Amino acid sequence: IGDFFLSFSVSGLLGAVFALVLSLLLKHMALQKTPSLEFCTVCLFAYGPYFLAEGLQLSGIMAILSSGIVMSHYAHYNLSFMTQVTVQQVFRTFAFLAESCVFAYLGMAIFSFTHSFQPAFIVWSIILCLGGRGLNIGLLSLLANRFRQTKITPQQQFIMWFSGLRGAIAFALALHLPFDEETKKVLVSTTLVIVLFTIVFMGGATNPMIKLVQYWTDRQTGRTRLESEDRQNLQSSDDTVFSLTGEEGEYVHVQTSPPAVGSDEYMLSKTVEFGRSMNIDDVDLGQVATGWSKWDEKYFIPFFRKRFTQQEIRAACNEMQERTDKWHTDVEMGSNRDENEDEHSL
Repeated sequence: IGDFFLSFSVSGLLGAVFALVLSLLLKHMALQKTPSLEFCTVCLFAYGPYFLAEGLQLSGIMAILSSGIVMSHYAHYNLSFMTQVTVQQVFRTFAFLAESCVFAYLGMAIFSFTHSFQPAFIVWSIILCLGGRGLNIGLLSLLANRFRQTKITPQQQFIMWFSGLRGAIAFALALHLPFDEETKKVLVSTTLVIVLFTIVFMGGATNPMIKLVQYWTDRQTGRTRLESEDRQNLQSSDDTVFSLTGEEGEYVHVQTSPPAVGSDEYMLSKTVEFGRSMNIDDVDLGQVATGWSKWDEKYFIPFFRKRFTQQEIRAACNEMQERTDKWHTDVEMGSNRDENEDEHSL
């Protein structure tokens, strides 16, 4: 147990240190003028903790997890907006590719390994996994709600419990367990069954379960049918976002008739979006910080985040609008060129 907590703590601290150093580096150096260098720097500091932790026989997963959490809170806001979009899309693309490879490997593992299934052991393992996850979510949510203004509701806790998938890490750990061959077969087979059960059954039923919980909540709160229909019209159940890739892609979406660059309408439509992305004090959610958030806003955010001026925000808005206009024009010209070539070929 001592080794576990030592590895957990040191790995997390190592990742946090990398992220804080990157935040200060981005804050005090003008890397925004060279987006390619800025992007490469983020990549090096993002994966550096993992390789260093693995080299020190620590937890690379814990190091890169803590690094990502701290980077998203401090370093991300010191990036130029163009690099923010680039980092988000590139990392999510690689994450999607890696996830696809993992699921492909799990699928092939069904036929690639010699299995030994024990039904009783599998059933009890699933029950204990679900029970342990429910206990963790309940206790941690109870602890978190003591410091949160927006509480984690029981309905949200239930969805968090139900949608918790167990995949690559559990299977990789099972493959590297130091047991004899027969015991290892049972553990690997059981882990694979749990992974497939949670992914196929619980993962596939997540969206219907969200609708069911929402329906049950509406009945419990006495919401009328008309109010529920109005809510569904404003936010259709088909708009449930399971990945932020599509949502973040809207950053570079170009309207058919965008407002004029620098106009009041344009700035009004972009103020909240850019303010949240580049740390503008004027954009506030109207909540009073308490607890750790109060200390964070008072000391840590001013120290680790760069403070952008309104002029810099306006310049970023104009740059993004000009780039998206150019992309839109290039796409239209390419489409028209292809149509003309098809007509000539006919």
